[in-house]
Amino acid sequence: MPVPVPRQRAIPAVEGGQAHAASPSGGPAQAAPAPGALSGQEPSSTRHGTSGDASHGETDDTGHNGHGGSTGGGHHGSAHHGTSANGTAPLTLLVIEDDPAGALTVPELRDAAGKQIRVRTARNLTEAERLLTDDVQCILLDLALRTPGPATTSEGTSAQMGPDPEPDDELATLRHVLRLAPRHAVLALTPAEDTERGAEAVRVGAQDYLFRDELDSRLLSRAVRYAVERKRSDRAERRLTESKLRAQENARLERGLLPTPLLEGSSLRFAARYRPGRSRALLGGDFYDTVRTPDGTVHAMIGDVCGHGPDEAALGVELRIAWRALTLAGLCGDRLLSTLQQVLEHERDSDEIFATLCTVDIAPDGRRAGLCLAGHPAPLISRPARSRALVGADGNDGIDGVGGIGGIGGVQAPPVAELLPYENGGPALGLLPNARWPRQQVELGGEWSLMLYTDGLIEGRTGEGRERLGQDGMVDMVRRQLAQGLRGEELLRAAVNEVRDLNGGELTDDVAVLLLDRVP
Repeated sequence: MPVPVPRQRAIPAVEGGQAHAASPSGGPAQAAPAPGALSGQEPSSTRHGTSGDASHGETDDTGHNGHGGSTGGGHHGSAHHGTSANGTAPLTLLVIEDDPAGALTVPELRDAAGKQIRVRTARNLTEAERLLTDDVQCILLDLALRTPGPATTSEGTSAQMGPDPEPDDELATLRHVLRLAPRHAVLALTPAEDTERGAEAVRVGAQDYLFRDELDSRLLSRAVRYAVERKRSDRAERRLTESKLRAQENARLERGLLPTPLLEGSSLRFAARYRPGRSRALLGGDFYDTVRTPDGTVHAMIGDVCGHGPDEAALGVELRIAWRALTLAGLCGDRLLSTLQQVLEHERDSDEIFATLCTVDIAPDGRRAGLCLAGHPAPLISRPARSRALVGADGNDGIDGVGGIGGIGGVQAPPVAELLPYENGGPALGLLPNARWPRQQVELGGEWSLMLYTDGLIEGRTGEGRERLGQDGMVDMVRRQLAQGLRGEELLRAAVNEVRDLNGGELTDDVAVLLLDRVP
C-alpha cells in the first residue's frame, strides 16, 4: 500500500477496563462508620482528599482493613476488572446504600474458591464514584437511594444521557449508576414487598435483584458471582454482535471495492483476486473495476488509498464509483484522473490522504492500449515468446502479432513476462495540485495477458531478513508460474499464495490483483 503520512489517533482513556476513580470534589471530612463492615471487624473511615486511603468499609481476604480505593484518580493494583472467582485475586463488592439506622448488614461473603469477597460501602453516589476502582467487579445498589443530581463519569465528564429523569422515576438512581459504571455487574436491592420494582430494575439493566430483608452470606455470595459472570457473558455477546455488524459493514464495503465487471460483448477473459491484510484485521483501501464502453473499448483500473480501515475503504469505494461514472461518460487519461483528484480532495478527511491509481483503456481490436499511472506500480504483461512490447508516439511498432507460442525445433518456449513502461507516470492523486498524468500508447499484440496489482503483492518479505519481493522478484515469480502452465484464476491464486508463503505468514497489507486475457 502507499506509505501514509502519520495521523493522530484519539485513544480512549479506558479500553475494556474499569472507569478510573475521580478526584473528590469536597474538602476534608470524616465519614461515619460503615454499616456494611464484616462481622467482627472495626469499620474503616474514608479520608477525603488523601491518596491511597479511601476504602470505606472495606476488608481484605485476611479479615484486616484494606486500602483498595484511591482518591485523585489512582487505581487499585491488587486485582483487575473481570478477574474470575477462581483467579488469584478475590472479588470486590461495592455496596451503595444510605441507611442512618444501619439496618443493612452485609454478611461475610466468599467466592467459589473459598476466598473472602471484599466489601466496600458508599453512602452516596459521589462517594461511590471515588471508590469505583479497577478491582471492583460488582455493585449492590439500594434502590431507595436518591440521585443527587446529574451523573458524572470518572473522567470528569457528564454521564447524563438523554433527558433528565422524571421526578417520580423510582429507578433514577439505578439509571445513574448504570451510566456511571457501564462495565460493572449491578445487583438491585429492594424491599420484599416491591417485587415489581426489582423486576423492572432487571429490565432497565441490572443483572439481578435481591430482597433487603432476606440477605444471607450464601445467597449474596452466589448472587455476586452470578452477576459478575452474567455481565461478562453479556459483554462478550455484545462484542460478538458488534463484530458481526462490523463484518457485515466490511462486506458491504468490499462489494463496493470489488464490483462485478461490465464486460458484456467483449472477448477478453477476466479474473481477479483480493486478500485483506489480516494482521491488522481491518479493511483496506484497495479497489478495482473493469467496464466496456459502447464503442467497444475495455477500461480497467486498480487503485489503493493510503492507510487501513473503513474510512479509507469508503473513500476507495467513492473513487471507484466515480471512475466508473466518468469512464462511461467518455472521459479517460489526464481528464479522468484530474477529475478523480478533485473528488479525492473533496471527500478525504485530511490533506495527508492520497491514492495511487493505474488505468488501462484497451482498443476495441484488443491490440493496443492507453496506460496512465498515478504513483502506482506498472502492470505486468505476458505474451508468447516471439512477441515483444514496443512503445511509440504513433502506436505503430511493426509488431508481428504472432499467436501461439514460439519455439525452436518443436520445443515450446515459455511465455515472456515483463513490466509495461512506467517512466512517464504522474504523481499519486491528492499529492500535487494541478498535476498531469501522461497517457502512454502501448502495443499489446494478438495474444496477451495483462495483470494489474496493488503494491501489497510486491512489498512482502522474501525470508527472515528485510529484503522485499519487489517488482523484479514478482516478474521472476510469474515467469516461473507461467512456465508451469498456470493461467487465469490459477495463476492469480498461485501468485498470491506464494507471496504469502515467502512473507512467512499473512501479509500486512491488502492485495488486489486483476487479470485480463486475450486469446484469439
